Amino acid sequence: MKAIVQDRYGSADTLEFADVDTPVPGPDDVLVRVHAASVNAYDWHLMRGDPYLARPMLGVTRPRQRVRGRDFAGRVTAVGANVTRLAPGDDVFGEADGAFAEYVRVPSAAVDRKPAGLTFEQAAALPLAGGTALACLDAADLRPGQELLVNGASGGVGSYAVQIAAARGVHVTAVCSTRNVELARSFGAEHVVDYTREDFTRAGWRYDAVLDVVANRSLRDLRRAVSPEGALVLSGGGVSGGGRPSLAGPIGLTVRALLVSRFVSQRLVVVVQRVDVERLARLRELAEAGHVRPVIERTYPLSEAAEAIRRLELEHARAKLVIVV
Repeated sequence: MKAIVQDRYGSADTLEFADVDTPVPGPDDVLVRVHAASVNAYDWHLMRGDPYLARPMLGVTRPRQRVRGRDFAGRVTAVGANVTRLAPGDDVFGEADGAFAEYVRVPSAAVDRKPAGLTFEQAAALPLAGGTALACLDAADLRPGQELLVNGASGGVGSYAVQIAAARGVHVTAVCSTRNVELARSFGAEHVVDYTREDFTRAGWRYDAVLDVVANRSLRDLRRAVSPEGALVLSGGGVSGGGRPSLAGPIGLTVRALLVSRFVSQRLVVVVQRVDVERLARLRELAEAGHVRPVIERTYPLSEAAEAIRRLELEHARAKLVIVV
């Protein structure tokens, strides 16, 4: 099968469109014929081995997982002996390493039926970013009528966080660049802060919760925008410098938050997305109810996945970029 493979850390130039063996599902796996896969910050972090402190998990000298990609949507072609919930022919979406390929092997606990009414491209744009947004909002634990600020509201996680929070009756302020102001409003944000013109951490407003998905501000700055009893939720993401990997990246911010949280009245929460069927099912229900609308800026063929990752890393795409297989 064709896939996007990487044998050494580096820029998108290290990615190759190559032939690899088709994976064989184990007893608890399903094999999915990939129709679409989406690009996430996760992909360029792995591509560059960023940050260095994460390399014991990613692979010390080269990527442990050779095929790139994480989000996917497609059709089940085979199931393992222990899998009863899904069958060949089912249209599904989910998360698994190696999704930039014609086929992907997925643990059955990391895949669910595709939301009705969504295309394969839209469904592929949902799992990782949507699941992270859902986990962050669960951690924020806001009631209808409370105030949330989302820093990074036009990206994948941010766009879903704004939509889900608005559907819950939360008043959302979105932080984004000038070109994305109207896009953020279309997601349901009541107020939009253009960070090229205004610094939300010095505007004097304090929110019941601040969700930071870009890790481009200091912990002190972010806490300044949170009410004394409010929550600062960090997704563990981060923006790229477009160059060499950093030593700690967003890990430094999250570690500081965990240390400081013991001594302040604010709740400082670090969220790490974990894929599971329950969360995928909740995303499916939100999409089918019309509360979540995947927005795709552009699609690329599988052979041009390297260009899609390069665009996300260096140009900070709006909403989602999707690979069509």
